[in-house]
Amino acid sequence: MVLSTVRATLSLANPLDPSPGGSPVPDTTARLREAAYALFEQQGYAATTVDQIAARAGVGRSTFFRAFGSKEDVIFPDHEALVARVAARLETLGSDPGSAPIGATEAARIVLEHYLAEGDLARARYRLTASVPTLRDREVSSTTGYRRLFRDALRTWTGEEPGDDLRAEVIAGSIVTAHNHVLRRWLRGDLDDAGAREALDRALGLVLTSISATASDARSGAALRDGTTVVVMRSGATVEQVLPQIRAALGRERPHEGPSPA
Repeated sequence: MVLSTVRATLSLANPLDPSPGGSPVPDTTARLREAAYALFEQQGYAATTVDQIAARAGVGRSTFFRAFGSKEDVIFPDHEALVARVAARLETLGSDPGSAPIGATEAARIVLEHYLAEGDLARARYRLTASVPTLRDREVSSTTGYRRLFRDALRTWTGEEPGDDLRAEVIAGSIVTAHNHVLRRWLRGDLDDAGAREALDRALGLVLTSISATASDARSGAALRDGTTVVVMRSGATVEQVLPQIRAALGRERPHEGPSPA
């Protein structure tokens, strides 16, 4: 079952490229991934070698390493590209209170959409990593990396210094935790794609509500003396419901600065 769903997903994600003569030539990377998952299913991840994967795909060892840096990279082939996309979105945050938290939640959406696009391949990887400690460790490391990425980007908004950035750390952790909670439900089959998007909106809405209650304090230690805006909303509010109220409240806090687009 795992192999058939992976094969179908790879066929959609990597269509056959026509050769100059018109005959279809399978994409090498897709063949290697399909071969790898077939062997992992048959004999286990630890017992499968790079040479076996290459042989099953009908290519040489050097071809495998041109496509993937290691056996683990067959399981996480697009990780670096995904991190780069998230980082690019986070680099645009800046310090404006009306847009920075919103941009951070949009960056979280990029990750979810990537998994939804992978479909059954992502679910097959989820089952595999659950049974292989080394792969599970890599996923834990990946989560830590995302949290650090969000924290560093949010530090400008919170006005904190490296090493003394508790607010940025807490907000980043909240965003990553909200995303991963929804993602795991989707990976287990508890949610379909539409349900996952809706659940993420609700989860990120909770995060934004919490952020809005302390945004002024995050910008200045004297905020409580000067006046702090607290936005109170029902816990089930979505990002779309929360966003206008956050922008309006934070705009009143800084009347001389218009909100930047997220």
